[in-house]
Amino acid sequence: MDTAGQLSSAPHPGTLGSALTHPRITTDYSEALLEFITPPSSSIPEILQTLEDIHRYTYRQIGQELLWVDSMPCALGDDEDIPVANYGTSNIGKMKHIYRIGLGHRYGRLMQTIAGIHYNFSLPDAFWQLLRDCEDPGADMQSFKTERYFGLIRNFRRNFWLLLYLFGAAPAVCKSFVKDRQHQLIPFGEDSHSQHAPFATSLRMGDLGYQSKAQESLIVCYNNLQNYVNALRPALTTPYSAYEQIGVKDGNGDYRQLSSNLLQIENEFYSTIRPKRTTESGETPLSALCERGVEYIEVRCIDLNPFEPVGISAEQMRFLDIFLLHCLLQDSPETQETEHLNIMENQRRTVYQGREPGLTLLKDDRECSAEQWRRALFKQLVDVAKLLDDHQQSQLHVAALNLFEQRLDDPGKTPSARILEEMAATDRSYFQVALGHAEQRRAYFMDTPLAADVQARYREMANASLERQRRIEVSDNLDFDQFLNNYYEQYNFPLNT
Repeated sequence: MDTAGQLSSAPHPGTLGSALTHPRITTDYSEALLEFITPPSSSIPEILQTLEDIHRYTYRQIGQELLWVDSMPCALGDDEDIPVANYGTSNIGKMKHIYRIGLGHRYGRLMQTIAGIHYNFSLPDAFWQLLRDCEDPGADMQSFKTERYFGLIRNFRRNFWLLLYLFGAAPAVCKSFVKDRQHQLIPFGEDSHSQHAPFATSLRMGDLGYQSKAQESLIVCYNNLQNYVNALRPALTTPYSAYEQIGVKDGNGDYRQLSSNLLQIENEFYSTIRPKRTTESGETPLSALCERGVEYIEVRCIDLNPFEPVGISAEQMRFLDIFLLHCLLQDSPETQETEHLNIMENQRRTVYQGREPGLTLLKDDRECSAEQWRRALFKQLVDVAKLLDDHQQSQLHVAALNLFEQRLDDPGKTPSARILEEMAATDRSYFQVALGHAEQRRAYFMDTPLAADVQARYREMANASLERQRRIEVSDNLDFDQFLNNYYEQYNFPLNT
């Protein structure tokens, strides 16, 4: 964004390399929406250092512009003012661009300016060997991993509302974000520029964020891989009437979306957690899962923490590791449709009322005290925290658990409450407070020099990524229509029931 807090209209800087091929720095929906990627690592300090390096390098390539560090966006104009990300002239680059054009037609571009953290999690082979030998010695290893990762996902979905309470950092928005939209927010005191819900945690995870009325009919089953594939594949291959009206191409033959199906690609399915498998070039995510099983899971419900330099802390990452390992090790019964609906209702209540005293949630089809459920979950997490600390010969996981347990006694310590408190204490709007966060983060990264070897390494990564993009563009030998047809042909496999 620019120094006044308006969304930047500048293209992706060439000194950051190719958004198509750079291994660390790319874009999400918009040219203005940067996405930073860390490589797989078992070291939390290493991950945080990588994020520090990426931020410090990026700030030095964007002139006077700022990075917005809150999840809900800065001041926005009209949809057409939001520049869609561009990935060059290759077929895969065009596909990525057209997919985003389609998202704009389907949901509006404003929704795509929300930002968050995707937390990828997997366990090492030594762990899986031990667990399989204990529980099912004769099982095929990959099948065993896939089954247990789906068990993790089911338990995560039952309990992720706790993460919204603890780490939600989006209780308010600038009024420009809800312009001409129906919503249940109210002005923040006398401040009509800010809209909020008094006990909200993460508006990003509610109906103002990555939610879709069209997808409400899509009930995805996580009981096993085959059920998951059977639910998603029809959404990728069956036309949806509202999207047929948009049209795949305009009158000039230019693409308006990749397809008229309910989902253009798997990533369009808005979920809090996903089973993942690294794909080969041109391979669909579903094909990769079917062929090789689940490799890791991707948590998608974590807001950027504007009080931390890189948006997440070491303690928060340790808590996530405890929580996810707990979800994997606990018994995980299959989910029925009634429980699916209860999960969605608990998400809605936590988004808008998560810090409200006396809040109840649905558990086993009954109303349950949210506070009592939170405390019961924390008790269950203690053994896992000790297990991780014993393995690493530290006390860091138990310390992280104790730190965040304070937020059960005092909701005012949660990021969502702190943002509203800062707005009240300084008599500033959400926009002004968030702009202040952005200015603080820029000063933090600019005040510390970037090591010469880090500067050189990222400059080399940028140059190499531009060269990789050029080679991809030169090597394309199909017209785009045929390329896209070949891609969608991968979904033509038989469904098992």
